[in-house]
Amino acid sequence: MPRIYFTIFSKKCIIILDSFFKKVDIMQEYFQEIVKSISEIVKFDSVQTAPLEGMPFGKGTADSLRYFLELAQSFGFETHNYDNYIGEVVFGNGKEFAILAHLDVVPVGNGWEHDPFGGEIDPVNEKIWGRGTMDDKGPAIVTLYALRALKEEGFIPNRKIKLIVGCNEEAGWECIQHYRKVAVMPEEGFSPDAEFPIIYAEKGIHPVRIAYKLPTPAPFAALQGGTVVNAVCDYCEATLANGVEPDYEKLEKFGLTFVPGCEQNCKYCKDGGKIVSRGVAAHASTPEKGKNAIEPLLRYFGLDDLADVLFADRCGIQKLQDETGHLTFSPDLVTLEDGVLYFTCDIRYPATLTSQDVCAALDTFGLPYTVLEDKKPLFCDKNSPLIQTLLGVYNSVTGEHAQPIAIGGGTYARALKNGCGFGPETADIDNRIHNSNEFITFGQIRLMYEVYYRAIAAVCQ
Repeated sequence: MPRIYFTIFSKKCIIILDSFFKKVDIMQEYFQEIVKSISEIVKFDSVQTAPLEGMPFGKGTADSLRYFLELAQSFGFETHNYDNYIGEVVFGNGKEFAILAHLDVVPVGNGWEHDPFGGEIDPVNEKIWGRGTMDDKGPAIVTLYALRALKEEGFIPNRKIKLIVGCNEEAGWECIQHYRKVAVMPEEGFSPDAEFPIIYAEKGIHPVRIAYKLPTPAPFAALQGGTVVNAVCDYCEATLANGVEPDYEKLEKFGLTFVPGCEQNCKYCKDGGKIVSRGVAAHASTPEKGKNAIEPLLRYFGLDDLADVLFADRCGIQKLQDETGHLTFSPDLVTLEDGVLYFTCDIRYPATLTSQDVCAALDTFGLPYTVLEDKKPLFCDKNSPLIQTLLGVYNSVTGEHAQPIAIGGGTYARALKNGCGFGPETADIDNRIHNSNEFITFGQIRLMYEVYYRAIAAVCQ
């Protein structure tokens, strides 16, 4: 008998025929192709690099976009490449519905045991390894195959579905800005770049640059660490001034390593060796999952007051909270310039608060700072038709009775008037997003495929 889903999305019962839910046969038919396609697209190093002619974010992102759109074209879809900023796959007609994913990735960082751009398929452990497998190339590919299956089965959506794939999500959203100039952004949709069951709220994103004037004479000639503002710093090093000897007792205390410098002790050489700190990377929205490499160096050099402000929440900024959680604060980049330490800090603030609330708390630090950006929070009605329809699909597939949740991560969903994050991460698996050895499991591929397949049919029937 047909499966019947009751939803307030269309204010009536939506009957979805069994012919659209032969999930076992569908998964068997497409699974190996999906795995291969994820592996292939991961092989493109799509970390943003210096722009080239016709490639605003570098060759890797442009190649990744080309691969994705050519794959979609091979399935018979209409596609558009908007100047290698962003692209889209179009299916159906009617009121537009967006599915927003991205093909760029964060820098590799340290500690990999697998080639980050190898797309290694591990049939024994049922995983694919590589940067972007879960964030967000894998989900983009799975969503494309869900559209393919619906199309090839004769499904006719009553809405124009736009699978939009950007190339600058991790470092600025210029791709979204460009899309708005050359195309029309749908008002409603979801982003497969978050967590299941469904995200009704995302915290505001408010990176800042904090300055700290070092006392003189400074105990080091250079200090630098971190790769990107939205990942916990996993490597930091300080170059000792010539003639400064390392304190081996303190090195052991703070888990640091000394690397000798110039053996000749040249008269004009400023390299007295390096103090190296190694941490554990994590997504900056969940800094507690990582280990920041900057703090031990600050404490080694006796900058405890500064360390307490930045890492021990001495001023209480992280006490700002609401139903979407507490403010998170993660100093992820540091550099020394003309006797001043500059810390670029990732801040995610509760969705019902404002940038003014954050700045008022930052003022208590007593340190000069510059606000680099303010991405407004996403905050949707948990009982909205879109949220409840997608949640119903997820619960039907999994047998759960899950409820909408809030996260600190930021997705393209906030580019929509009525948007939400919808998978693919699950609470029981740490996919090491923004960390070394990122992976996606075969089980997660199967889950998101079925969920997205059903969800697209449900909202576009």
